[in-house]
Amino acid sequence: MEKTSLTRLGEEQLLKAREASSGRAAVTVYGGHEHDMRQTLIALAAGRSLGEHESPGEASLQVLVGTVRLTAGAEVWEGAAGDYLVIPDARHDLHADTDAVVLLTVATRA
Repeated sequence: MEKTSLTRLGEEQLLKAREASSGRAAVTVYGGHEHDMRQTLIALAAGRSLGEHESPGEASLQVLVGTVRLTAGAEVWEGAAGDYLVIPDARHDLHADTDAVVLLTVATRA
C-alpha cells in the first residue's frame, strides 16, 4: 500500500502554479497506461483556467482547496473545498476563482 499526502502535494503544486507563466501545475497521483484509473492533482492560481478542452471520458473532480467553476457551454457548476463534481461528457473549462487544488479522477481502458 502506498500513502500520499494530498495536502502536501497540493501545497507544492500550488507554489509551482503561482510561479508558472500558465498559472497551473499538476502531478499524477495514481495511474498510468497499465491502470484503468488515473488520478491527477491539479493546482491553479487564482484567476487562471485550464482552457476549454474535450472531456477525458468518465471523470470527476474533488475540490481540495479554494473555489472553482466548471463550465460546459451555458452550464456552470461552482465548487468549493470538499465538493465533488462530475465532469460532463462535453467540451469544458475549469477556472479557479481563488487559488485552488483539485483531484481529477479519470476512468480509462488499459
